[in-house]
Amino acid sequence: MNVKIAGGSKGVHANQGSCTGLVNYLQHEDLERLKAGQGQELFFDQTRDNIRGQEVIKRIDANRGQLGKTDAKYYSVIFSPSVKELLHLSQSGAAGQSDRLKAYIRREAMNEYAEGFGKGLSADDMLYFGKIHYERGSKGQENQLHVHLIVSRKDKANKKKLSPMTNHRGTEKGAVKGGFNREAFVSGIENRFDKSTGYARDISESFAYCKSVKSGDLSDLLEQVELRVAQEKEARQETEKSPLKQQKEEAGQERVQGRGMRR
Repeated sequence: MNVKIAGGSKGVHANQGSCTGLVNYLQHEDLERLKAGQGQELFFDQTRDNIRGQEVIKRIDANRGQLGKTDAKYYSVIFSPSVKELLHLSQSGAAGQSDRLKAYIRREAMNEYAEGFGKGLSADDMLYFGKIHYERGSKGQENQLHVHLIVSRKDKANKKKLSPMTNHRGTEKGAVKGGFNREAFVSGIENRFDKSTGYARDISESFAYCKSVKSGDLSDLLEQVELRVAQEKEARQETEKSPLKQQKEEAGQERVQGRGMRR
């Protein structure tokens, strides 16, 4: 799962003013889908689908109490599942991939985001709007499903300032309390995806492993290998327990039925 937090740069991700430019950009696939005879993929939030861009702009632009002219007003968060993760989504339920990805964002990803600030918040406290995209310009990859979020700098109550770009972590003193650890956020996103969908992530796919390889830290690599071995051992034990558990349940049912017949 590739996760990117953007904001503060020039162009479409400039976030010190209105989100109009970003909203317009995120709607560029709609015309192409209509031309192809496909339905529009409108915005969604924590509880609703089919939200139009005008509402997104109005809600995000109005939720900026106590923010200065040069302060960030919102952030863009992009979740791009891998080909293997998307294939797993297509095999893990009756709903379509886009519906399952939206469900994951609502139930898991945005809770991980909210909890990352250490302020007792949940996904329900976040003001955000998401948009599913089906293409991302990658050549040779048929399935490119991913999701863009526009997340307000302020919580839904317009009281708390929330910045995932801050570098302070877990502070309890000073002007700014809390913090946001972006590396922990990405790892948490992976863990929640695996647990909520039953995805068996190979160690080479994990953020921690890739980070260790990039940094060349052998101790971190060894730690990741040991963790993977422990996970595989636990999975084998669970698999071995399942038939035994089923046998015990069946034996218990037979005993109950036998007592009933004797009566």
